[in-house]
Amino acid sequence: MTALLDAIAAAGEKLIAASSRRISFDPRRAISRGDDLDLTPPGEWSPNGHSRIVCCAEGWMAVSLARAEDRDCVPAWTGTTFDDDPWEAIVERAKTRSAAEMVAAAIELHLPAARVCEAAPLEQPRLERGRSRAGPVLDLSALWAGPYCGALLAEAGHEVIKIESPTRRDTTREHLPHLDLRLNNLKQNVEISLESPQLKAMIADARILITSARPFALARLGLDETRLFTLNPDLLWIAITGHGWHGSAGLRIGFGDDCAAAGGLVEWHHDTPCFMGDALADPLTGLTAATLALEALERGERGLLDVSLARTARSFAVLLQ
Repeated sequence: MTALLDAIAAAGEKLIAASSRRISFDPRRAISRGDDLDLTPPGEWSPNGHSRIVCCAEGWMAVSLARAEDRDCVPAWTGTTFDDDPWEAIVERAKTRSAAEMVAAAIELHLPAARVCEAAPLEQPRLERGRSRAGPVLDLSALWAGPYCGALLAEAGHEVIKIESPTRRDTTREHLPHLDLRLNNLKQNVEISLESPQLKAMIADARILITSARPFALARLGLDETRLFTLNPDLLWIAITGHGWHGSAGLRIGFGDDCAAAGGLVEWHHDTPCFMGDALADPLTGLTAATLALEALERGERGLLDVSLARTARSFAVLLQ
């Protein structure tokens, strides 16, 4: 963990260098959700108890079952019944299948699962020069990674507006109030339908857009690349996803723990991978996305900034080797 904290501290220095304002940054605080959760030490299970690293007939995988709909998919994934314990069903099925086979079947069911160490590091952003212009940051993201990116941009002096749908609010406020305060207290809050013309008008005037949904989900709301870059050619769009924006990666679901394992951000104990911390891919992605955005603004760039949790975790894991 000491090596990881050193890597996070170095990333924080890079963030501060990219900002025109002095940002207060503490590595331990950056990866902590505060006192909202009763966490256990990391190991086979994630500290929050929602994710587990599972041994397969060949290889290892990480699975998250934080949502009811994920647990409901386990029988279809494992060939068991709803009366069976979902974790026991996964462990037993994995004994006869490779990690690649298990994860491929999970992806078809939109389950958050990944092979340990499957991800490649982040690639250099491919952005274009745009016109120098002002405008707010619109934060349409939820949970931890995207909101943390927005919080850091707010600390750097940017006007950040948090957009929430009246029918689908960010659950962080309800379940993790201390974290919500830290992530969102410097932002303006606007409640608006994500399908409304008003939102598109706000995007047309924005300098930065932060999202954390998959591309097809945003496209159903009329928030696709073609439409938004037509509305605002100079937009810098920070697209935070589990495994990536483009191609089949954009269809995958991923959360902070399983994506950390996908990136290889694990500790090995006697050839067995273990979690290193609590949903580490989330805060590391928020930190990385904010830094990349500030650097892009300094260069006057526009375009889509593809920042995935799994690839970010891999980029940090490489630093620990």
